[in-house]
Amino acid sequence: MTRQRTVADRLAAALGAVLGTAEPPLRLRGWDGSLAGPPGAPVLAIRSRRALRRLVWSPGQLGLARAYVAGDIDIEGDVFATFAALRSAGRLGETGPMAPPTWRERLGLLGTAVALGAIGPEPAPPAEEVDLGRAGRRHSRSRDAAAVAHHYDVGNDFYELVLGPSMVYSCAVWATPETGLDAAQEAKLDLVCRKLGLTEGARLLDVGCGWGSMAIHAAQRYGAEVVGITLSEEQARMARKRVAEAGLTDRIDIRVQDYRSVDDEPFDAISSIGMAEHVGRAQMPEYVAQLRALLRPGGRLLNHAINWNAGTTTPDPDTFIARYVFPDGELLGLGETVGLLESADLEVLDVEALRQHYALTLRAWVRLLEQNWSAAVAASSEGRARVWRLYMAACALAFEAGDMGVNQVLLQKTGGGQPPLRRTAWV
Repeated sequence: MTRQRTVADRLAAALGAVLGTAEPPLRLRGWDGSLAGPPGAPVLAIRSRRALRRLVWSPGQLGLARAYVAGDIDIEGDVFATFAALRSAGRLGETGPMAPPTWRERLGLLGTAVALGAIGPEPAPPAEEVDLGRAGRRHSRSRDAAAVAHHYDVGNDFYELVLGPSMVYSCAVWATPETGLDAAQEAKLDLVCRKLGLTEGARLLDVGCGWGSMAIHAAQRYGAEVVGITLSEEQARMARKRVAEAGLTDRIDIRVQDYRSVDDEPFDAISSIGMAEHVGRAQMPEYVAQLRALLRPGGRLLNHAINWNAGTTTPDPDTFIARYVFPDGELLGLGETVGLLESADLEVLDVEALRQHYALTLRAWVRLLEQNWSAAVAASSEGRARVWRLYMAACALAFEAGDMGVNQVLLQKTGGGQPPLRRTAWV
């Protein structure tokens, strides 16, 4: 006698249609408690029919993300094992944008939804989703400010729980995988200062200064005079507080300012850490030209940025990252980045790859988020905590797989003396 198909059996077929695979590499738990899928595989719980409705209306990455952020889908067990299984399957395992299901797969998905009573109007996206399509021209000053506010004005209390005491939101530098996060972040800040050749009284511009950690390190350890700029009011408020508590208000000026508005050159050094990803491909020539103009002859620029290793892509506004994490963000390849940075009067001195370091950093952030889950939810929302958990875990896996890299490119403006003969000067 043929076994009657359970809710979980039908859901497995529906998820297979979305992923483009005969059988999902996960064990699914239906809202009725039924189970289907390979024994021992990570368990993905489908909490309600609304999850299936989301997939019918948006049968791809965005529909899956909405269901997870809203709590319609949940993870039972290790988040990395679950996401690793998902990203290895079908369309999610492909490089580049996730292809939509075929019309046959869509019909199968619709049939499953009908059979399970999951047909109805499209559910509203979670409150944490943003669409900047009406916020003005892409990468205009007002739209850039809106994009930064969406990501960085989540709340300083939330970021303290995720980032830890260092309050550094970029790739750390790990001596070993056992190095603590705070020590690894301090090592990164010191590496940047050494590469920039900072000395007592040197004038540093920190573009995208975050919560002031780089500025404080450069002023305390190297005696630099620092201007830090950000578009986030929340970041600036906390950065100024930290600067005051460190007794460095005479050395550090934190501003809410667009990089295009800085006009008090010259600077001896410029750090751009995690900033270029927000600039956009079309605006990078203008960005580099502005930083170059702000540097004195012989001054150094360090660009620390995530690079896409899987070829050139066009930004897709309907991905999870674009709607929930980095609206208008854009990753370039390393070769393209170096090509845009170097010029007749900006000489490349060094390129250092830190891909594995970012995977370690992201895993450390996920651990902190999970350890502080209740407090993180209280400081923002459960949906926001889910967004950060999903994006950081997925990015850690992408760095480990080599789909993304992060690189520090060091340059020096010509006309002001010779650089060191070897990179041993800052290693």
